[in-house]
Amino acid sequence: MSNERFSSVWDAIEDTPEEAENMKLRSLLMMALKKHMACTEMSQAQAAKLFGVTQPRVSDLVRGKINLFTLDALVNMATAAGLHIEMRVLDAA
Repeated sequence: MSNERFSSVWDAIEDTPEEAENMKLRSLLMMALKKHMACTEMSQAQAAKLFGVTQPRVSDLVRGKINLFTLDALVNMATAAGLHIEMRVLDAA
């Protein structure tokens, strides 16, 4: 077994650094949307209407099915929910 350390689980399981970064961003957006739903005590049906998607799509979000969502889709859902997204780009360490 390797003693290699990773800064993120995505760095450990994804094949490329690009895929890992994409997954990190998608997971952050999914967690933010789920937190927004919980904080506002929003049902999946209400969230679907607000996000502009179907209720089964919100169910996929809540169940963490990250492979079913693109960054674009998650950004659109977050914006529809009234969330503001900021991004920072840093030099790799």
